[in-house]
Amino acid sequence: MSDDAPARGLDDDLCVRECERCPALVDSRSRIVNGVGPTDAALLFVGEGPGATEDEEGEPFVGRSGDVLDEALREAGLARADVRITNCVRCRPPENRDPRSEELANCRGYLTEEIDRVDPELIVPLGKVPSEHLLDRDVAITSTAGSVVEARVGGAARRVLLCVHPAATLYDRSQREGFFEAVAEAADLAGATEGTGGQSRLGDY
Repeated sequence: MSDDAPARGLDDDLCVRECERCPALVDSRSRIVNGVGPTDAALLFVGEGPGATEDEEGEPFVGRSGDVLDEALREAGLARADVRITNCVRCRPPENRDPRSEELANCRGYLTEEIDRVDPELIVPLGKVPSEHLLDRDVAITSTAGSVVEARVGGAARRVLLCVHPAATLYDRSQREGFFEAVAEAADLAGATEGTGGQSRLGDY
């Protein structure tokens, strides 16, 4: 697949079509994986980077981790199409390793532009890497998951709800309840669901 192959749900204004800043990622990727979802979403989820399935399909959080996220969203009264989902880096790291600091820095401008454009009510970094990247400090994610902090992210002060990566629920079932509760809390804090019936009202924004 070419780097400019289209993926569903992309917004052209926020779509990075070409980038050669990280040689290792350029060699590893099949294409650039951009964020998906409404550009005025109240709720923005941020992962660390594409895995093999995301690299193949051109969309963040598909595959097994995406299935867990989708299930949690449904239980919170939301659909994937109601929220914005993106990553700290837009190209798959080799062997699915964590992005390196220079790679995160190279891609930070794209993420900042996306956050400022979407201007979400709440940001949910999924896992340790995006939490530390957005907050610019060490984060003990397993002990702080579910907590909400105020931080300057992009060009404004924003609310950030810390959350484990959905993959953690696949390897440690004890993480599942906390993950689902965090997604439900995020939907509530972002004003993403009605008080009754769990129906999405993101169209009001």
